[in-house]
Amino acid sequence: MRPERLFGVMLALLVLFGLPVASAAQTLSSPVEAAAPLPLEAYGALPSLELVQLSPAGQRLAFISVAGEQRRLILMDLVALAPLANVGVGEAKVRDLQWLGEDRILVVTTETQAARTLGVEETEFAAGQVYNVSTGRVVPLLTTTRGMFPALLSHVTVVPGEGRPDILVRAFSTERPQRVDLYRVDPDSGRARLTDTMFPETTDFVFDPLTDRTVARSEYQSRTGDWSLLIRNEDGNFRKVWETVAPIDLPSLLGLGVNGDSVIMGVDRPDLDPAEGEPGQFFEVDLKTGEWQPLRFGFRARSLWFHPSTGRLVGAVGLEGDLPTYGFVDPEAQRLWDTARATLPDLAPTLLSWSEDYRKAILFTSGTGDSGTYYLLDLDAGALNAIGAAYQDIGPDRVAPIQPVTYAAADGLEIHGYLTLPPGVETPQGLPLIVLAHGGPAARDVLGFDWWAQAIASRGYAVLQPNFRGSTGYGRDFLEAGYGEWGRKMQTDLSDGVRWLAGQGVIDPARVCIVGASYGGYAALAGPTLDRGVYRCAVSVNGVSDLRRMVDREARMRAEDENAAVRYWNRFMGAERLGDRSLDERSPSRLAEQADAPILLIHGRDDTVVPVEQSRLMAQALRRAGKPVELVELDGEDHWLSRSSTRLQMLTALMAFLLDHNPPD
Repeated sequence: MRPERLFGVMLALLVLFGLPVASAAQTLSSPVEAAAPLPLEAYGALPSLELVQLSPAGQRLAFISVAGEQRRLILMDLVALAPLANVGVGEAKVRDLQWLGEDRILVVTTETQAARTLGVEETEFAAGQVYNVSTGRVVPLLTTTRGMFPALLSHVTVVPGEGRPDILVRAFSTERPQRVDLYRVDPDSGRARLTDTMFPETTDFVFDPLTDRTVARSEYQSRTGDWSLLIRNEDGNFRKVWETVAPIDLPSLLGLGVNGDSVIMGVDRPDLDPAEGEPGQFFEVDLKTGEWQPLRFGFRARSLWFHPSTGRLVGAVGLEGDLPTYGFVDPEAQRLWDTARATLPDLAPTLLSWSEDYRKAILFTSGTGDSGTYYLLDLDAGALNAIGAAYQDIGPDRVAPIQPVTYAAADGLEIHGYLTLPPGVETPQGLPLIVLAHGGPAARDVLGFDWWAQAIASRGYAVLQPNFRGSTGYGRDFLEAGYGEWGRKMQTDLSDGVRWLAGQGVIDPARVCIVGASYGGYAALAGPTLDRGVYRCAVSVNGVSDLRRMVDREARMRAEDENAAVRYWNRFMGAERLGDRSLDERSPSRLAEQADAPILLIHGRDDTVVPVEQSRLMAQALRRAGKPVELVELDGEDHWLSRSSTRLQMLTALMAFLLDHNPPD
């Protein structure tokens, strides 16, 4: 079949389902006249398409379509070019899709709830449902097994079998208290049976689908920081082959090696590879000898890819500069990636999914002139076809230009980031600026379409997204430079970017505000209270305002003063111990009297990461100090802004506040 015929039929199927498609305006650029900004609904809406996945044989396509708050599971037959299913998912927050062979697909959703039988206060629990293409049935997992708490408490492993695959996942049963054991779940009935006993200290496992057994597991004592790697002997018992003290940076047990005779570890071991000992460096450990070898990819790998059926390592993904790159062990997989990169050389594609024979793949692009487009690459047909648009209402002429920037912090450290300019601005000069700080803080912004940054830029602002010290992706030294720097150099890295842009004449230093979420929300609050004289206003979304209180909460939630989470926060915040009162000196809610700019606080009431009380405390402190403050609480919203209506509510409040306190003209 010719490529244009395939594309035409797929478009017809999408239209038949009433779903968004990638229009010609989204694939071809043409000059257009300047137009009024798009409504905020275009940016605040959830992506129209997401979680696009190919079946193992590459014959079927699955994705989630979103309209308002309603999500639908869409399945298509790529051979017959016919629809397979259009299943309502409702307002459930869909986090993952995973094919179980060609006839079944696992849909993973999350919900904010408490599990007092597990000793857990409110958190995000994952649930699984399997849709069977042949029968049209939706089967919830674990609900029909007596005593089972219906939550997926680990990653899911798919085990191929005759007729149908099984699902392996850790779960909790009231009949086996104090354990989160490994269960094999029948996808056609949802019933579970015990496969492997896991001790309370078991943190992860590697299952070999070909031998049908767990071959390795890890154990961790949170109070002491003792971490151990155990490997199964031929007699079925486990032996400890390596142990370390990991008070904060826990090693990761990731999967099987290329040949299935080793397991892959993500761990910081500069003793084995001092020249390339980056945090998260990857090693393989021989299952028989316990011998370690570093993995090499020719670039700094950010994550690894494993074969969905065999569980074996197939490749890695990283960044070359600001662009994604992949390296594969299998030459056919490498050929697939090389073709994808050559086919879309200017669009920096990312690989989302591919067939097991590496002849088809789902690609995604976004960036300047592209609000997000999904493609199907078919090597056999020699075709690349657009599937659909992530943000169908934001055409290429409406995507603000994004460019990488580099500047020096006050102490000389090189800071990388991204500058988004208002649409139509070719020679920036004297622009109003919004500093948009990312969360984490051990995370980073990447080059691509960002709905927050784009919404702000559409209203006439330049947007700076710095990857301040402590961000990931720039090596061990850069990450460690952020330790203890909350409210200190991590903060001035942001304002150093303001001063650099002002020195370039790009922005007006008298018209700058700061915005951020999670850790970025803390940074937004620290601007007017700790790094004063830089910002005209600040907006914190789900941000931390009282550092000591936040760490104390982590200790209470885990019912122990000493645990990895508390040690992690203390390291980045710069505390010496639990209850360290020196944190008060960098807690914005305790420095409210120093605030020199109006502050808007926005917080989801269902936030299980940073509780809403953190914003309430800040609002109370600012009101007592007689400082201008607004507080907006989002009903039913979590830490990640997972609902369209509350995203729009957040953007509406944000833009009204910015336009009031820092108008662009």
